[in-house]
Amino acid sequence: MTDPNGVPPHIPTQLYLISPLDVGGDFPARLGRALEAGKDHITAFQFRVKGFEGTASQHEAAALAAPLQEICAAHDVAFIVNDDIALAKRLKADGVHLGQDDGTVAEARDALGMQVQIGVTCHASRHLAMEAGEAGADYVAFGAFFPSTTKDKGDAERPEPEILSWWSQIFELPCVAIGGITPENCGPLIAAGADFLAVSGAIWNGDEELAVKAFVEALEKERHV
Repeated sequence: MTDPNGVPPHIPTQLYLISPLDVGGDFPARLGRALEAGKDHITAFQFRVKGFEGTASQHEAAALAAPLQEICAAHDVAFIVNDDIALAKRLKADGVHLGQDDGTVAEARDALGMQVQIGVTCHASRHLAMEAGEAGADYVAFGAFFPSTTKDKGDAERPEPEILSWWSQIFELPCVAIGGITPENCGPLIAAGADFLAVSGAIWNGDEELAVKAFVEALEKERHV
């Protein structure tokens, strides 16, 4: 749907939760609490675990993913697998998120089909983002915008919020901001046009319910500026 001038309406910024590396123990319950606290504000959850290459390990990863996938489905939240096209296919996930070394959009599309969401990490590169869009990605991710233990790229170039404004003014493809985002520093990213804020440590390193509510407050504040 567009406005009378033919411009697509801007969808309010949503949250995109990224799991910690340890999703065992009581994490399913924590995820459920977070999704409940962020009802109508959380669009996706990314299953991000490492070291599960190979058939046996993928079986273990699938066992960890099963309860989380069920919780996401119950809350109408997309379940996205990080980095692993084969695991995304095995889980019949809603999507896969690819780093620059995790396979191509074409490979993911061929393996997973047209209905699955494919996202691509583009760091601070406009060129990589345009390439991802041309290849058929469903969204592009820029970051890390702030120091982050999740996106530890050392001396990698850090993007400015302006890249989000540039992207959203030219392209209809959604953009995700990632990297060290907190309720306190997310305002400029929302104002710049981020469609989604990808957050991890700010949620899981403390009380997830309080953290999600703080993000929701920040989102609502920017909507009414």
